[in-house]
Amino acid sequence: MIISCLKNRLLPACLFLLMLNTSVYAQKSTSLPRSIPEAEGVSSAGIDSFLYAAANSPHEFHSIMVLRHGKVIAEGWWNPYSSTLKHALYSTSKSFTSTAIGFLVSEKKMTVNDKVVSFFPNMLPDTISPYLAALTVKDLLTMSVGQTPDPTGVIPFTTDHWVKAFLALHIANKPGSVFLYNTMATYTLSAIVQKVSGQKEIDYLKPRLFDPLGITGEDWEISDEGVNTGGWGLRLKTEDLAKMGQFYLQKGSWNGKQLLPKEWVDEATTFKIDQAPGEAQSKKDSSDWKQGYCYQFWRCRNNAFRADGAFGQYIIVMPDKDAVVAITCETKDMQGEINLVWKYLLPAIGGGALPANKVAAAQLKQHLAELDLPALANTGGKTYIAAISGKTFMLQPNDLNIKSIFFNDGGKSCQVALKKDTATYYFSFSTGKWLINKTNMQGPSLLLQAKEDFSALPPYAIADSYNWPDEHTLQLKIRYIESPHSEMITCHFSGNTITATVEYSFNYGSKKIELKGEAVN
Repeated sequence: MIISCLKNRLLPACLFLLMLNTSVYAQKSTSLPRSIPEAEGVSSAGIDSFLYAAANSPHEFHSIMVLRHGKVIAEGWWNPYSSTLKHALYSTSKSFTSTAIGFLVSEKKMTVNDKVVSFFPNMLPDTISPYLAALTVKDLLTMSVGQTPDPTGVIPFTTDHWVKAFLALHIANKPGSVFLYNTMATYTLSAIVQKVSGQKEIDYLKPRLFDPLGITGEDWEISDEGVNTGGWGLRLKTEDLAKMGQFYLQKGSWNGKQLLPKEWVDEATTFKIDQAPGEAQSKKDSSDWKQGYCYQFWRCRNNAFRADGAFGQYIIVMPDKDAVVAITCETKDMQGEINLVWKYLLPAIGGGALPANKVAAAQLKQHLAELDLPALANTGGKTYIAAISGKTFMLQPNDLNIKSIFFNDGGKSCQVALKKDTATYYFSFSTGKWLINKTNMQGPSLLLQAKEDFSALPPYAIADSYNWPDEHTLQLKIRYIESPHSEMITCHFSGNTITATVEYSFNYGSKKIELKGEAVN
């Protein structure tokens, strides 16, 4: 091409094309390589059976990516989720915090045996108990602080000084002796990363992990103290999760370069403490939460390990199979979700390459492309929209502090304005399909009321749809598509009055927030 361009005196254009091609190649090179299942010894039909089982399960899957021999052999997103969107990871974030500690240890800036009190001399209680004095970084990593009960349900919601409050708590058991899941321990690890490195954890990891793996667009919630929350709050794309799994499967190596010492990876992902000592082996054998805890990773059955987040955010690494499975989801039964992986995906992974099966591979590809979470669609025939269009309903005091709701018939959409606190949020809902938009209104989250600085996170990506199940009832669904969650607002109209309920997806049927009001125009 260059010679041809020179002959035609088109060198500037040629150089532009060369630069463009190089740029495209560089961009593509950050993605994982792709292959087809049978070429990597995996049955397309077996993966397809997983998708059918997922569709008939109570779990709401949002994405899946399956890797074998370092190559993506299946990937899919349930519409309206997509490959370009991040997803809130909850406690899957913990494994990234563990990784940050690993980098600091490898750089000889700290050790896992360092005493926690040594990092925070200005945050210690007046009296330092022997157990607090003995508490090490390793005890934080292994969830064996010795506190009881877990303070996570209290500290983030009641104080601005999380580390100080954590260190002030009574330690009932000898550190390192008893497992108790403790997300504030992970937050303290994040604070240690920031104390030692002088950077927020997300910034410290960027040149060491995110950039080399080609992970971009990441964000992480921060406390009012200015520290990444550590144990939750990281948002990444599904392929980023798959890369993290492959990175650990490759023992900390990436593109031929050892980023994190192999010894640390082995240390961080092997059994450290028993979550259920003395429990019958038969019960342990049926649970992926009783295989042992590592350094902010969990051991799994089938000699696997995983990063694990609430409602089913998984990075499952299977060294025996040279495979990784990344999943985002919303489920109340996380064991049931992972059971599907063992029942359908694990048996699909064979040894060497399998004979080509073009029919099964084509069926799987089509199935992955058609994954969908159906939008609400009108079922009530004639509706009340004409009667409420253009009206504002002023609401009585309520738990969500929503002051008013305005409705408008937008023809092809139902338009709604919610005045909440001092801000007004605008939504457009379609029927029979998802209408993609953004909002500054925070969506459902287990940590929504925590004392955090959420200012850097909006706008939030949403997908909205509506339905009139009967003439006087309007359902509005807001799906926060960078999180596991959605909310449903169900409005009942009678004359100039409105009675509504707001439900979050993680407690549908068990908790409803009621709204009542009257039209003022």
